[in-house]
Amino acid sequence: MDATSRLPRRTALIAAAVVLSGSLALASCSAATTTSSSTTTSSTSTEASVDTDVSTAALWDASSLHDVSLEVDETTISDAIQEYLDTGEKVWIEASVTIDGVTYESVGLKLKGNSTLRGVSTDADPATLPWIIRLDKFVDGQTLNGETDIVIRGNVSASSLNEAVALTLLDETGLATENATATRFTVNGGTAQLRLAVQKPSDGWLEQEYGTTSGGLYKAETGGDYSYRGEDPDAYTDVFDQEAGESDLTPLIDFLQFINEADDATFAAELSQHLDVEAFATYLAFQELVDNYDDIDGPGNNSYLYYDADTGLMSVVTWDLNLTFGVRNSGFRGGGDQGADRPVAQGARGAAGGGGAGGGAGGAGGNILSERFLENETFAALVEDAKTELTETLVDSGKATAVLDVWTALLQSEASDLISEETLTEEADAIRTYFE
Repeated sequence: MDATSRLPRRTALIAAAVVLSGSLALASCSAATTTSSSTTTSSTSTEASVDTDVSTAALWDASSLHDVSLEVDETTISDAIQEYLDTGEKVWIEASVTIDGVTYESVGLKLKGNSTLRGVSTDADPATLPWIIRLDKFVDGQTLNGETDIVIRGNVSASSLNEAVALTLLDETGLATENATATRFTVNGGTAQLRLAVQKPSDGWLEQEYGTTSGGLYKAETGGDYSYRGEDPDAYTDVFDQEAGESDLTPLIDFLQFINEADDATFAAELSQHLDVEAFATYLAFQELVDNYDDIDGPGNNSYLYYDADTGLMSVVTWDLNLTFGVRNSGFRGGGDQGADRPVAQGARGAAGGGGAGGGAGGAGGNILSERFLENETFAALVEDAKTELTETLVDSGKATAVLDVWTALLQSEASDLISEETLTEEADAIRTYFE
């Protein structure tokens, strides 16, 4: 899929590289360094509407390091962490956040993630934890350039280069992606941390990526899977959350029924009536290219499903790329062993044989859609073709290396007090092995 086939991004990630006469020319993709409306307010009323007159630089301009600072009652943070430890529930608390000098009062703050919260304790430095910041949680209409949700990502790597580079390359494939930017992140004036902020898919994101807010966007939950659980929407409460679009689980349920219950002949003949097949082949090829341990086949069941009401097709949307390029929960390992420690239930990606067509295993690894897709020779061949194309356009062209170099140079220039040169070089070199 050509990147130009998708709507132009409203804001930029990092520059792509082109090969001209054997040398790399980097061009900034900052499509819009527009100033937009945002605001500061102290009202906590859900009835309040916020005028959007405060101008600020776009958070998603990834050509510079951004400042994000939270102010939140420390006892409230400890209570939220304790609630998570006791019940597993991540509760919203109230905070204020200042982004590039503009303060937003009464925002929502909630822990985000699963494996990244392992070992968390009430005395943890909150600047090192993963968070979601919701600007309009307590104040209606409060946004930053139309954005309401900002995710402060967790990552095993110190630089988060792996996720930043992977998201930038994802944009080059033509598939839907999320904006990302490097930040200097502080909580209550404490020690600053280098953190990656990532856009959360929402109604605004749907319009950005697909040019519409119709259809439905469904997020797969960690404890769920792609199994069919009958026609009752309540049966999917802990499996999928509808994040955007028209409130209707019917398209999702119909899709899950088809991929689980269609016999092999029907699956092969009619899948293209339910799924954007070429986009999914590109999705699978890309996950292998960036060695993503935790995609739809991984233990986190990470993905969104987007239903296009105009075409009637589902698309799998990539989410959570912090375990790419050799990064695992045990550390940053680098290239050379792609897929070596992925869940056994997944099967070998790119081969015409998945892990069987039994029900998706969710948190145990494995996914019914990818398994059945790869068991079909025609669909598996599409994945191989996509792998060849992505290797040529991203790796052989030198573009992937150039993207890595741009991100690395940014951190060298603007975050040298947050990460040592030695660590940054080590993590960049580990990613570079995938492009050699």
